[in-house]
Order: sequence, then structure tokens, then C-alpha cells
Amino acid sequence: MTDVLADYAQEHGPHTNTPWRIAYAVAGLAEFWEGRTVAEVTKEACRRYGIARERSAGTVRRELGVLRAAINHAYREGRLTRAVAVHLPDKPNPRDRWLSRSEAAALLRAALREPRVMPLFVLLGLYTGQRKEAILSLRWSQVDVDGNRIDFNSPGARRTNKRRSKIPIPPKLLPHLRRARLRGTEMGFVINENGHRLRDIKRGFASACRKAGLESVSPHVLRHTCATWLMQKGVRMWDAAGFLGMTTETLERVYGSHHPDYLKSAAEALS
Repeated sequence: MTDVLADYAQEHGPHTNTPWRIAYAVAGLAEFWEGRTVAEVTKEACRRYGIARERSAGTVRRELGVLRAAINHAYREGRLTRAVAVHLPDKPNPRDRWLSRSEAAALLRAALREPRVMPLFVLLGLYTGQRKEAILSLRWSQVDVDGNRIDFNSPGARRTNKRRSKIPIPPKLLPHLRRARLRGTEMGFVINENGHRLRDIKRGFASACRKAGLESVSPHVLRHTCATWLMQKGVRMWDAAGFLGMTTETLERVYGSHHPDYLKSAAEALS
């Protein structure tokens, strides 16, 4: 089983946008599945993996998804005579954690006491609603401060189901980008440390959240916050979905209740 995982990480991982995520999942999987065969991947074994892993249902689901992909990869390469079903736990309900304006202000104040790239990351997250990886991989060549556009699609990068947007720069974000642009190089990363791309900002972000007195806030909450603010402002679903790089169905299902027109016609029909 560990050979299947290792082959997948080595052969498929380098062709993804985030190979270290696959490596992290494989490390967690290998500890449990070492010494087992593919034939032992049963529904009960997957359930026991979730118990032994002692992680959230979302993490276990993602890691077992990597196990499924690794087995399918080995089957396509002719290393297995058949693929087996990998049973994933139910998808957890989306979190409804988002920041109020005062919480966002507190986070920005706290971020100022972290390395100077941290406030810009927070601002990009709040005002563009893009995922962490899209922000961390953003280069100045993708930012047109004169034409007021940002293209979060990296040139030559493989397109995935996690959509990225090409959007106008929000007016409140533009002056911050103009100032940061003066310190950057044409092909350099917008979020960087001494010119080098930051692989992750978990520790700095968590430290800023502690200083701001915020709980249950991850970088992804910035995306939730942007989507929620757009809904609260009554932005049309189609426009908001395009801005965020998600489907209108997902936007309505997860954030639609924050829109002022949510179920309004139904309530008015009963008045």
C-alpha cells in the first residue's frame, strides 16, 4: 500500500499546484496503511483510519481522497489488476464563520505587528475572496495597477476545479497594492519574504488572530467573509459568483441566507 502512495506522490504530485499537500496527506496515510495491501482497503478499514488519525472529518475526507486517487493512478498505470472503492466520510457542513467589520479591523491591526507581508495578505483575502494558494502564488505580472485588474490565474498553470478569477481591483485595495508594487519586482511574488515566495502563512496568521482575540479563524475565513459581505450588500448572485470564482449554486447554497432578498418573495406572499 505504501508503494502505491509513494508512486502517486512522486509521479503525480510534481504536476499539481500544491505538491506539498499531497505529501502531507501521504505521510498521514502511510502511518496507518503500512504493511497492508490494497485488498484490505474496506469501508471498515477506512472508518478505523478516521478514528486512528484523530483529525477533523474534513481532513480525513481529503486524505482518503488522496488514497483513492493513488489507487486509481496505480490501476491506470497497470500496477494493479483492479481498483477498489475507498469509502470517504460524509462531507462536513460548510462553516458559517465570517468576520464582522470590527473583527476584520482588529485582525489588520494585529497583522501590522507581524511581518509586513501579513497585512497585505489579509487585505487581499478580504477584498478579493480568493483562496490562500491563489494569493500566495500571485505575481506582480498578474496585477495591473494602472488598468485596475488582477488575474489570479498563473500563466501556464494547470486549471483545476478550484476556479480562480480575473477581477477588477476593489478601490479600497488599490492604494495598498500601489504602495506594495513600489517594493516588488515585475516577476516577483506579491506576498513574499525577502523576495521569495511564502509557502504558507499559518503560523503568522494564527499569531495575528491570537493578538486580535479571534477564535476559529483560518485564512479561508477571509474568503467566507468576502462572500458574506457581498451577499449582505445585495450584490447579484451572478456577479458575486464570478468575482469569487465559484458557481452560483455554491454561492447560493452556502452564503445565500445573508442576501437581503433571501426568501423575501416567499415571506411577502404570506403577508
